[in-house]
Amino acid sequence: MDYGLKGKTAVITGGGSGLGAAAAELFLQEGANVVISYIVDKEQVLARVKKLNETYKDKVAAIYNDVSSEESDENLIAQAVDKFGSVDILVNSAGIWPTAYIKEMELSAFKKTLDINLLGPFILSKILINYWIDMKKHGKIINIVSQAAFHGSTSGHAHYASSKAGLVGFTISLAREVAPYGINVTAVAPGIMRSPMNEEVLKDPKRVDAYLERIPLRRVSEPVDVARSVLFLASTQADYITGATIDVTGGMLMR
Repeated sequence: MDYGLKGKTAVITGGGSGLGAAAAELFLQEGANVVISYIVDKEQVLARVKKLNETYKDKVAAIYNDVSSEESDENLIAQAVDKFGSVDILVNSAGIWPTAYIKEMELSAFKKTLDINLLGPFILSKILINYWIDMKKHGKIINIVSQAAFHGSTSGHAHYASSKAGLVGFTISLAREVAPYGINVTAVAPGIMRSPMNEEVLKDPKRVDAYLERIPLRRVSEPVDVARSVLFLASTQADYITGATIDVTGGMLMR
């Protein structure tokens, strides 16, 4: 299948590990340029980018970025355009998954979760839709949400579920606003997935068993399982899809 991504440039926040890293490699395999934004694990990310560039001939750049900072986000997009000439795709994958029950949750923890998981995608999307409209370019935005956006949380992640529910609403609203400009906005909802964010949870057999009871396919997803849907939504094969959220949960969501 031709995904129509050769020569296009994708900015992937949180692209240094987990789902973001898996998506980055799939985009590279399809001939796209990739800009990975990161805020932690600098040495690990730069080492990974160096290795990818050996395989994909300098088609990857890594840029430090705080997604919740407008100045940092503007710098990210400016550097991406300077490096590769344009930006065609944004994957809002950066996120945090802290644990605290509401009765004990600090206000600062709730705000920080919304700043990274919801405000960050808003800022970057705003920057890019204005860039695309000014340049008369089409573009694609793919937001990484979660099954928790629809089910809520029972395990101390109300702030995470709230941020992802907000991102679903933002996806739909933005999709309606920018469709006349040829800009598609979609979302992907993973369930439980093997990633650094879930590393501690997946070390607990009882918690894993509890998740598997809710997953009809009876397995925890790998990042690439979800990344394939991101790739599809970014491709020309999905040009007639906007405002939709794709469930990639092994049947956990089924809405």
